[in-house]
Amino acid sequence: MTQKVYDSGDKHPADYQKDMNPEAAAGINYGGVGPHPEKGEHKTAYDVKELHRRLGDYTDDVLKRIPIMPEGSRLEQDATYLDLSEVQPQEFKATSGMHAQSGQFLVPKSEVDYPLWNRLRGVTDPARTAGVAEKGQ
Repeated sequence: MTQKVYDSGDKHPADYQKDMNPEAAAGINYGGVGPHPEKGEHKTAYDVKELHRRLGDYTDDVLKRIPIMPEGSRLEQDATYLDLSEVQPQEFKATSGMHAQSGQFLVPKSEVDYPLWNRLRGVTDPARTAGVAEKGQ
């Protein structure tokens, strides 16, 4: 037996739904619920001049593999992100209701391979960053 997916229409009468629960599906991570801007057309680190300069030792091909969440897009609850606008980026888990803010360059862990993710986090162990090309190699 499959579990029923939350339907915001079940909570309040239709006339009052928008007033009583304006963001009914906030924080729910069911496959197709809500938009997923990081999975479609998106900006990458290659497209952001500030990141292009900061990550100067990354090749253009690698920069194109680093998706950046669009400003204002909702983060998925319990999903892991890295903010490349920080001097020393630290990964964090999102809570429901979090959005990508202006000036943040958030990378969703689910959209980046592990060697590249480790390199973005500052891991220098070659065994954990194998396969991520640097300029000059």
